Amino acid sequence: MTDITIYWRPMCGYCEELKGELHARNVPFSEVNIWEQRDKVEVVTNATGGDEVVPTVQVGDDTFLVNPSADEVIAAAQG
Repeated sequence: MTDITIYWRPMCGYCEELKGELHARNVPFSEVNIWEQRDKVEVVTNATGGDEVVPTVQVGDDTFLVNPSADEVIAAAQG
């Protein structure tokens, strides 16, 4: 499975839901809290066309998904 990185921020219900679903399915991923790592905000804004939308998920080096379902993330990682 390709590496998965979730860009998220605290108090984001969508972020917590996605992370919980991936944990429940034993899908490994890394997390980047964009409030703590402000230098990573640019990754999110580049992927979303200028908005700070989370969760934004990076799969591999160059695939980005904005507010995806767990199924979409898994499909992209297996892809």
